[in-house]
Amino acid sequence: SIHRDPPSLKNQIYKSSILETGIKVIDLLCPFLKGGKIGLFGGAGVGKTVNMMELIRNIAIEHKGCAVFIGVGERTREGNDFYHEMKESNVLDKVSLIYGQMNEPSGNRLRVALTGLSIAEEFRDMGRDVLLFIDNIYRFTLAGTEISALLGRMPSAVGYQPTLAEEMGKLQERITSTQIGSITSVQAIYIPADDLTDPSPSTTFTHLDSTIVLS
Repeated sequence: SIHRDPPSLKNQIYKSSILETGIKVIDLLCPFLKGGKIGLFGGAGVGKTVNMMELIRNIAIEHKGCAVFIGVGERTREGNDFYHEMKESNVLDKVSLIYGQMNEPSGNRLRVALTGLSIAEEFRDMGRDVLLFIDNIYRFTLAGTEISALLGRMPSAVGYQPTLAEEMGKLQERITSTQIGSITSVQAIYIPADDLTDPSPSTTFTHLDSTIVLS
């Protein structure tokens, strides 16, 4: 099932080792924690996906684990470009690509994040060190907003679903490392109108270990 509970607290483990990305400015100013959750925040066209592609290319070459990429509400063009970029970099055999396209129903777009996370959990429970990339958390939120409207729920702040914090928590709490394996996640998060106080990015902030704001 794609709907699971996070590992129990006694089975979770937190390591304080640093994950080298190969991008010098990130390694110097905002080092990533292995087994942590990293957010790439920014508006449209500032390089969230480009940075994520560079991270996959750099880390997949050095990293002995595996990578899972989840495209939530991806455009066909973005998915096609990403596939060929990974193929040209010879890292396609190290990356699992899971897509929920922008033109698909909101239920598909909401569940694709849980599907990709379940695959990452399976690799982790096999003793692997997993790199989990999610693009884009904002589209995951929008899919939940559409479903909430279809169910006739009263909208909350700025029109978002009243269950936003719960849905985000169910996703983020499962992204954790255990005594068997680790999951390190890098998440692209769109900032609507460059407003960091918007409920969608601000709800995500609380779950992250490191944040990078691109402008």
